[in-house]
Amino acid sequence: MRLDKFLKISRIIKRRAVAKEVADKGRIQVNGKLAKSSTDIKIGDQLRIQFGNKVLEVAVEELHESTKKEDAAKMYRIISETRVGNNDNNGN
Repeated sequence: MRLDKFLKISRIIKRRAVAKEVADKGRIQVNGKLAKSSTDIKIGDQLRIQFGNKVLEVAVEELHESTKKEDAAKMYRIISETRVGNNDNNGN
């Protein structure tokens, strides 16, 4: 399954066009390698997605051509979710 389609169906990213844009800007890695929107995703792959100041790492658990909203989260398992960037701990 294409990366952009997986991100949309799993509802990690709501729209396929946005998923394609994020991937093509070099913000997604699959198994540690930069991925394009057309990258083929398999069960067991690990995705690292950078959204602005947040990095989400997930493992692909299931692949479906379509899914109900309540089943979408079963398609992946969150490994980690971290905030990156400017921490305002310096009193500003």
